[in-house]
Amino acid sequence: MTNGERSATRRRRERMVELLGAGDISVHDLAAEFDVSLSTVRRDLATLAADGRITRTYGGAVDHRAVERSWHDKERAQRTAKDAIARAAAALVRSGDVVLLDAGTTVARLAHELRDRTDITVVTNGLSTLVELADARVEVVVLGGRLRRPNESLLGIRTEQALRRLTPDLAFLGVDGLDPRRGINCPDADQAALKETMADCARAAWVLADHSKLGGEGGFPHWAAMPAGTGLISGGGDRLLDAFADAGWSVRAAGGGPRTPLDSPLDE
Repeated sequence: MTNGERSATRRRRERMVELLGAGDISVHDLAAEFDVSLSTVRRDLATLAADGRITRTYGGAVDHRAVERSWHDKERAQRTAKDAIARAAAALVRSGDVVLLDAGTTVARLAHELRDRTDITVVTNGLSTLVELADARVEVVVLGGRLRRPNESLLGIRTEQALRRLTPDLAFLGVDGLDPRRGINCPDADQAALKETMADCARAAWVLADHSKLGGEGGFPHWAAMPAGTGLISGGGDRLLDAFADAGWSVRAAGGGPRTPLDSPLDE
């Protein structure tokens, strides 16, 4: 394949993502749109799915709800809410803590809140967190693994193996969607497995999610189940937060105190 052909393929795939984000569209429609064969469309969709940017559905169509936004698009959304959540999460970090930070835009805001701490250690698989803390005073440990570009994370078997050798005091996890009973909705099976490992290995796990992530699916096929008593820090409304409290989550409203009768391990 020549450089020109590679460039054309790249542009076609980017345009496919845009079309799929606007609504459901069939393989045949995509082939007609780009004047290419069905096999070419299927190869393009398989590549985009492998990169975690879309999710294939039965019959070759693509569920538009499951088109993953880029990290930069996510970073621009709900900034005020994310900052409030990050401040609430940072207030839970004690001197001497080993803090595990997942990839994600809200967790990256938490990293910003922690950058001047010299009394903690941060462990992360998030490239954005690494960049945020690269010139900070906080001690940083980076988990290796396979690069997943859509959310700028490192994941996979090696990442999980490294995590199982650690017992962080706190884990803070980001989400694309969150259900009180099913857990965290993920576009990638490895991502779901890693989030489960993060929550299991930490003494206390907290999910950081603005209101747009609560009470429903992100449209993705994979789920990460969370241990009983996992914490949620969010700026969601009372009804949404109550649903998580009723399901056994330890809930804190951003800027407020606990919303459940459960005693947080952090308050003992």
